Amino acid sequence: MEVANQLSSLSPTIRLAVIAGMTALTVQIIRWLVWYRSFFRFFNQLPGETDFSWVWGNLHKTHSYTPEQRIRYLLESSKKYPKFFRRWIGPLKPVIVLHHPDTMKTLLKSSEPKSPGYKFALPWLGEGLLITNGPRWYRSRRLLTPAFHFDILKPYNTISNRAADVLVHAVEKTSMEIYSSVSLCTLDVILQCAMSYKDDIQLKGESHPYVQAVMQLTEMWSERGRNPLFVLDFIYFLSSRGRMFKAHCNFAHSVAENVIKARKERLEREGPPKKRHLDFLDILLTARDESGQGFTPLEIRNEVDTFLFAGHDTTASAIAWTLYSLAQHPQYQQKVQEELDCLLAGRQSDDIEWEDLQKLEYLTQVIKEGMRLHSTVPFIGRQLTKPMTIEDVTLPEGTWCSLNIMGLHHNPLVWSDPETFDPDRFHPDNIKNKDTYAFVPFSAGPRNCIGQHFALNEQKVIIGRILRKFKLTVDPNHKVQKKIAAVTRPATGLRLLLTQGLQQSSVTEVVWCDRSIAA
Repeated sequence: MEVANQLSSLSPTIRLAVIAGMTALTVQIIRWLVWYRSFFRFFNQLPGETDFSWVWGNLHKTHSYTPEQRIRYLLESSKKYPKFFRRWIGPLKPVIVLHHPDTMKTLLKSSEPKSPGYKFALPWLGEGLLITNGPRWYRSRRLLTPAFHFDILKPYNTISNRAADVLVHAVEKTSMEIYSSVSLCTLDVILQCAMSYKDDIQLKGESHPYVQAVMQLTEMWSERGRNPLFVLDFIYFLSSRGRMFKAHCNFAHSVAENVIKARKERLEREGPPKKRHLDFLDILLTARDESGQGFTPLEIRNEVDTFLFAGHDTTASAIAWTLYSLAQHPQYQQKVQEELDCLLAGRQSDDIEWEDLQKLEYLTQVIKEGMRLHSTVPFIGRQLTKPMTIEDVTLPEGTWCSLNIMGLHHNPLVWSDPETFDPDRFHPDNIKNKDTYAFVPFSAGPRNCIGQHFALNEQKVIIGRILRKFKLTVDPNHKVQKKIAAVTRPATGLRLLLTQGLQQSSVTEVVWCDRSIAA
């Protein structure tokens, strides 16, 4: 009645405008409700959880889970829903979780952009190759691909060996927290290989502030994606977690800027690089596209931030978890050591040469099984820019999809006895008939990891050098707990017992040794 009285006191023109506005708003609300009813029905009829909250969607179920419970939930979901399932993030955003080659390959073969969840890492990584989409991504990928050319990777092998020297010589205690030590080693390698930056970081302590900052940043990035209250930047950055995230970002940026500054000063002193092939940072500083445009200062920092993170953290995770699995399974560890003894017999040095990498067949199987079992990068997010049909379901434009790599690698329809560490899965006779999308530790398709060959070579060198010198066993006094964020890490470190190994003096005792190698 009061509203009617107020309207009657207005002039006819204003009254008509108010009524028209209210009518239009009511129509829009009705249209939205009709759309939402159809939208909700479509996605809710897909396989997925029925325990729904109008505030949290399905997130309320896992929000308070421990890291181990969250992993168990993901693995159980891949058994309960064999190929895909639907989750709600809040009441408005469904996510389709894919964990089978049949459902993942269509999306992996496409160039569909990363999902909006990656925007939470923008203050840290900016629009670097990991996050950016569209023409900017195509341009960056095209300009940076030469940095990972075969001829570029070959001399990096020596750098990996020298970094491994420092790592194995630093082992003074029988019990060692291997994750932090390996992280320093891989950071040392990426700085020298991709940035021509040498800082002897492995000699400066058991950890490094940059490594710790990256661990915090990846965890807070993942944590923010699980909390609908932190979707809006202005709310998140008013919180204590948001302020901490920003502080870690600023530190990471300072490290990247110091690396760039040092390289620029060297270029000014020495002139353009005279080497035949430019490294990653050389290309960032000197490359030009078809229009003659190079990378801007911000683009250079974004890519350096991206590659410092992706080039050390994921590789460190893969190496550390593989070493842990070998410590748990001495029979496989012994086979790797026998392969190394066979290959390196009679040499003055333990260096694993470039030509050796392809000959380490069993070590390659072990590394691949380590990446399958532990799934270094557990998820990849994509957003559809056009309708896409997956398993006879046509998902509309705008749908968020989560490529659950950990779920794929543990899916019992894809891998028999998936919780068991078994390197023979990757024996050529056993893997040849597997779907090529059953194992995607570096993603696959046009948006696969640009540095995957570099990372695999580095793993072979560092793991090989450690096993050449030490026997690994699990520390019975240390409980290992796994947690997942942007990278799969141990929640409380990864402590192993290392004892000096006895290297083979003769290859004749290694009965399965390749005779051509022994010669």
